[in-house]
Amino acid sequence: MKYYRAHVLICSGSNCAIKGCQTIKDALVAVLNKHELQSEIKVVDTGCLGWCEQGPSMVIYPEGVMYSRLKNSDMDEIVTEHLLKGRFVHRLMTQSTDTLGLASPLNMTPFFQKQRRVVLKNCGLINPERLEDYIHAGGYTALATALDKYAPEEIIAMVLDAGLRGRGGAGFLTGKKWSYTKAALGEPKYLICNADEGEPGTFKDRLILEGDPHLIVEGMAIAAYAIGASKGIIYVRGEYDLSIKRMEQAVLQARENGILGEGVLGSGFNFDIEVCAGAGAYVCGEETALIESIEGNRGEPRFKPPYPAEKGLWGLPTCVNNVETLANIPAIIENSPTWYRSLGTENSPGTKVFTLTGNITNSGLIEVPMGITLREIIYDIGGGIPQGRRFKMAQTGGTSGGCLAEEHLDLPMDYDSLASHGSSLGSGALLIMDDSHCILDLTHCFLKFFVHESCGKCTPCREGTPALYKLIGKMTAGQGNQDDLELIHRLARTMQDSSLCALGQTAPVPVLSAFRHFWPEVEAHMTGNCLAHKCFSGRGSKHDH
Repeated sequence: MKYYRAHVLICSGSNCAIKGCQTIKDALVAVLNKHELQSEIKVVDTGCLGWCEQGPSMVIYPEGVMYSRLKNSDMDEIVTEHLLKGRFVHRLMTQSTDTLGLASPLNMTPFFQKQRRVVLKNCGLINPERLEDYIHAGGYTALATALDKYAPEEIIAMVLDAGLRGRGGAGFLTGKKWSYTKAALGEPKYLICNADEGEPGTFKDRLILEGDPHLIVEGMAIAAYAIGASKGIIYVRGEYDLSIKRMEQAVLQARENGILGEGVLGSGFNFDIEVCAGAGAYVCGEETALIESIEGNRGEPRFKPPYPAEKGLWGLPTCVNNVETLANIPAIIENSPTWYRSLGTENSPGTKVFTLTGNITNSGLIEVPMGITLREIIYDIGGGIPQGRRFKMAQTGGTSGGCLAEEHLDLPMDYDSLASHGSSLGSGALLIMDDSHCILDLTHCFLKFFVHESCGKCTPCREGTPALYKLIGKMTAGQGNQDDLELIHRLARTMQDSSLCALGQTAPVPVLSAFRHFWPEVEAHMTGNCLAHKCFSGRGSKHDH
């Protein structure tokens, strides 16, 4: 094994790729070659570090110094000062230094200090395109342990004991879903990894797939062993080119090394995975619409029951799990359910991956223990609201999530606490808005998305989403009345009670939560007064144009 005196880890996630990380790498390699340092310094492409606001970025070890917002022209200074002379380039450093000029450890910087990286533990630390890197980081140990020491029923019991709840939005107990699929009659059984991440503002699954693809292969293999599935499918959003490429590469590497296929790791368990590119429809994130898409049909939800666990892909028992859900499985097997329950809260154990977007200083990807407060996420990790503005609203769970106000800043971020206030963890998206925005203008924007994405199969959603959009539009144009308010509430309740899938059921959630938590602002619109000065002016809402 070759040893290097320093490793330079360059973030190559999609966000940094857009900002030019490949040209940064090329410039760095050119300077290293000029100084004949290529045999001393190892340059590694890694997954996303999470601090997307700072990209393009790199971390140099063993010091653990992070350099951010890099340009090609910065590479000569980094090589000559840091890598040759051992002096930090302070103007490019992300984290702070003490009075002696020593860099703080990366995990002690405010952005990382309150995080607990379980799912993201390898992202930004290994080359996601090398099986060897994953194995060196302890990868596939959990799969080997599961196959060697535990019966399938014991694996399911461990996941139940850990209290892992689905991270795709519904929060259903993963172990229960597995037990239903295992008990269902019919062969073969299928396992589907739902990576059709269409929720606006959500990119957690994409960066997990890009940063640690073998973690998903391992999680799927353990899940398949537990439920008795012989075939796995990773259904990835079609626009996620890098995710598809790295997952296909990981599957091929695993197959070539006996981790997938006949006799996984020399056992009697047979399991293989296929990567399937999605069809580009938001509704395909719903598990039965996703199954319809895989079968070659239009992506529309099915009537339930029967549920996929009983009658799913090709009419056979099928378990559908989210990317983040499956990414938790190896850690549970390796560290025990008790360890997993030591993280988070009693009813929401473990960690949660969030995407921070909107009016926030530090946008990006974070992983925190369940139960952390919204205030801690926004101000301690996110760095607060830019330009000295005041916090106005946080929408949790994506576009279909609830809108929380300033009074909810100390609310624990877990399933039960958010549900009690008309919101949810959902897809893990956290949209932060400052006080320059109008709550009704925002909800009008959200509804426009649902109008576009409704598949049209059921009447409540097909007719309800454009009707809600129009009614909120009337209010933003200063034309709303009391009858409109009553109609909005009746229509929202009807959609929630009778829509076929979660799209129609949750589309009214941002509207109802806005009415619940921002009523003075809603009421002001009824008298022609937009408190944020965004609406009216004789033009209606900008989303009509």
